Amino acid sequence: MEVICLHDEAFYALIDKVLERVQQQQAVREDKWISGSEAMKKLRIQSKTTLQKLRDEGSIRFSQPEKKIILYDSDSINDYLSRHSKSTF
Repeated sequence: MEVICLHDEAFYALIDKVLERVQQQQAVREDKWISGSEAMKKLRIQSKTTLQKLRDEGSIRFSQPEKKIILYDSDSINDYLSRHSKSTF
């Protein structure tokens, strides 16, 4: 076993670096609105038609800020997956 000695300033600088890194990782949170490809990945589907069907049925929320841009609500996708999950015995 090795013992590492640090001066006060070095110790607090190390703690600051660790806290900074943890905060950066927490900042990389999931966006509320995701693209179609991200939604398909999250739903684990391959077909854009299936994604459109879910959108048309109102199963998942979406936003269309411009004509060719459709964004999907990440929370509604999580809710959809939860609604369709099966409980264990």
